[in-house]
Amino acid sequence: MTRNTRIRESGLSGPQRDSLRVGATVDVIQKEDQRSGRRTRGVVDDILTRSVSHPHGIKVRLKGGIIGRVAAVFPDPENDGNG
Repeated sequence: MTRNTRIRESGLSGPQRDSLRVGATVDVIQKEDQRSGRRTRGVVDDILTRSVSHPHGIKVRLKGGIIGRVAAVFPDPENDGNG
């Protein structure tokens, strides 16, 4: 698996909460971008959704304060299995 390969892609149910952690690199869709599907990439600062899953994606706050629902989670380069 390459470093740029997505490990989880959102579908109707989106990524599960247990696939996220603070410090993970993710793509989120902000509320104002729901119609266009425009994604914003960032690092998770806080996981806001308490349930295991959410039909529109787990809501997170990125470093810098952006809030959105997770559309994709990217692998951690420090734990990519090559070391």
